[in-house]
Amino acid sequence: MDDYPLLNLFLTMLYLFLWVMWFFLLFKVITDLFRDHTLNGWAKAGWLIFVIVLPYLGVLIYLIVRGRSMHERDAKAVKDSEAAFRSYVREAASSEGSSGSTSHVSDLAKLAELKDTGALSAEEYERAKAKLLA
Repeated sequence: MDDYPLLNLFLTMLYLFLWVMWFFLLFKVITDLFRDHTLNGWAKAGWLIFVIVLPYLGVLIYLIVRGRSMHERDAKAVKDSEAAFRSYVREAASSEGSSGSTSHVSDLAKLAELKDTGALSAEEYERAKAKLLA
């Protein structure tokens, strides 16, 4: 243990953490590139080559130049996912309503509303939903 002092151990852990964080940012940038429908293929290829050839600088410049729109695309994806979920629930409710069991549908709608208002946490919502559907 004398060959590797405690400070070097902390520095190694810090470098490992920064390396993992950089990989996370790299994958986030690459997925954002392919999610963006406003860029044409050449612009996507250019950004991708820039991020791969000059990795640290490329990711940093991408975050500076396109960070705001990156956040907007993430928020839009969340809203689209939420809208798809609501649409699915409405569709399932209408198909169940025709079979005569509307109490479960109204209970699911109430649960979703309570989750949206913040009265229920995600875990409580999932537990209540599982109990209701069981």
